[in-house]
Amino acid sequence: MTPPRVLTALLLLVIAAVPLVPMGGMRQYVLHVLVQIFIWSFIAGAWSLMGRFRLVSLGHGAFLGIGAYTATLLWNFFGLTPWVGGLAAVAAAVAVAFVIGYPCYRLRVVGHYFVLVTLAVGEVVRLLIIAERGWTGGSLGLTLRPAPAQASLLAMQFADKRVFYYASIALWLGGLYIWRRLDRSMARSALEAIGEDETAAASVGIDVTRFKLGVTALSAALTAAGGVLYAQYITYVSPETLSGIGVSLRIVFAAVLGGMYSLLGPTVGTALTIALSEYLRVTFGIRLIGMAETIYGLALILFIIFLPAGVYGGLSEWMLRRASARPPGGSVGGRAQQSLTK
Repeated sequence: MTPPRVLTALLLLVIAAVPLVPMGGMRQYVLHVLVQIFIWSFIAGAWSLMGRFRLVSLGHGAFLGIGAYTATLLWNFFGLTPWVGGLAAVAAAVAVAFVIGYPCYRLRVVGHYFVLVTLAVGEVVRLLIIAERGWTGGSLGLTLRPAPAQASLLAMQFADKRVFYYASIALWLGGLYIWRRLDRSMARSALEAIGEDETAAASVGIDVTRFKLGVTALSAALTAAGGVLYAQYITYVSPETLSGIGVSLRIVFAAVLGGMYSLLGPTVGTALTIALSEYLRVTFGIRLIGMAETIYGLALILFIIFLPAGVYGGLSEWMLRRASARPPGGSVGGRAQQSLTK
């Protein structure tokens, strides 16, 4: 095995062994934070499938809310297992993506105009959730109906957080696999050409609408899947935490902070944002209300200004520059031997 694969295998073993580490009374809290990191990393990675090809969306909170609320409503009112309700939620998110994406892509709604359309979609879904309070609970949110048994595989409800921990890891790994497959497929070249110049891409025979619709539908489906698992874990859905502008910006900031052009960038960005927000919440608590959000926002601005490629992306670029600047000999002795042989 190559060194990168060995390192990856070791990292996965460490991640899998975390619940076995003695943590005293901190075990449940640590697992809770890690579950959130993996789920939101998956969601941020789903957004980056569009963002890295210059299809900037500020409305992914809509797909997240559709996924979470569809599965929750089907379970609460019709007793439909989230395994089936999750598929319906993903299908609903893909349908909305097609309804919004097809006219935009056919009519060449690009750039800032496309961003405004997605922004409006996110707000429409949030307002619709609030308006249908008879079903959704309105702005107060909705709690999942508990399963008859304390732990139910059919209802996807478990008292032990370790189940959700491993489920979130599986979801995160699945997202990385899809991201990698797309990155190695011919679709990547087509989408990069479309991102640079749609007219030039169409002139060489690329079906612009089909490729853009495909990546939008894929991104929406994965985001909805993340919303389904997150709703089952939290057992509570709210329009403020699962839809709207605030949630969409949270997804975008995590991907941009880590680096949306790299495989692990969204994961690094999500881990940093959640760790920072948890630290500030614990530090300030109810004192100096608003200070935690202010520091969080300032930190994000500084990262975006000084590390435009993201934390992980900037570190990768720095390592590549160092490797390319290194002489062929690799060492002083090697360079001296090369000069003598010349």
